[in-house]
Amino acid sequence: MIKEPTNDLPLILAVDDEASNLQLLRHILQDQYRLLFAKDGPRALELARQERPQLILLDVMMPGMTGYEVCRLLKADEATAAIPVIFVTALSDASDEVVGFDAGAVDYITKPVSPPIVRARVRTHLSLVRVDELARTRLEIVQRLGLAAEYKDNETGLHVIRMSHYSRILGRAAGLSEAEADDLLHAAPMHDVGKIGIPDSILRKPGPLDEDEWKVMQSHATIGGNIIGQHAGGMLAMAHQVAMTHHEKWDGSGYPNGLSGREIPLVGRIVAIADVFDALTSARPYKPEWPIAKAVEYLEQQRDKHFDAQLVDLFLKQMPALLEIKQRWAEQTAAA
Repeated sequence: MIKEPTNDLPLILAVDDEASNLQLLRHILQDQYRLLFAKDGPRALELARQERPQLILLDVMMPGMTGYEVCRLLKADEATAAIPVIFVTALSDASDEVVGFDAGAVDYITKPVSPPIVRARVRTHLSLVRVDELARTRLEIVQRLGLAAEYKDNETGLHVIRMSHYSRILGRAAGLSEAEADDLLHAAPMHDVGKIGIPDSILRKPGPLDEDEWKVMQSHATIGGNIIGQHAGGMLAMAHQVAMTHHEKWDGSGYPNGLSGREIPLVGRIVAIADVFDALTSARPYKPEWPIAKAVEYLEQQRDKHFDAQLVDLFLKQMPALLEIKQRWAEQTAAA
């Protein structure tokens, strides 16, 4: 038997206690969308949980359970909280709209409805849903690429979790906005993604690398930059900077390009400190965990050598928050 392809048109749930209003919405939207219908709040909640529509058109004045109550319950349920709700109602006072937005709605359409307005509002909010879905998908891909590098390197995933949170904390202290710091949190796990391209014989060699092997190992920064690619802006552009520059050193002795001082992007300088601090304070097959005091002493010794001195000072001022992160993930390791 040939399986027919699944209909991929967006799914919309329309909720109204008047059959004529549902029939009108059907007429307006049926050519471009798949439609579900409910005539009361409980049925609407049931369908929303079962079918996960991309959008809900919701009447306000319904017997038994008002649209405001339905919306609040939708937003309180993790399974349906992200579904945008547009109220379609005869209530047109500004105060009614305020109540609707407070309940969690994204828009308000007044009755009698205008077909062009309904189509335009639906199209706009479904576009926003698509943008959110793409952003979530992109983030998941980035995270999984970082995870692939961890498997290749035989390193615990907790390292990238801790160092990513350290990077975010230092980023905020260094003046990054909340949005920029969140981008850094998600970009930092990609710092060593280029190790995917390093032969296992070098990556997992138990002893020290010879000169030729070290050159190959250093190429992981450029490989990582090539994997992530060039981007005009946003989190992936930041991830590219991190991959390419987190092994550069303030005094110019790092790799791959021998950048120095403020030639090194801020995010690369931040991740360099976070990465080294976590590596020093974590047990590895080739070394025991360093005490915090010894790691702090190393960072201070490397001011204006490996690291940006101002960032080192800011990092050390955040030590209580850093140790809280370290303890949190150490406890999760023990529990596992």
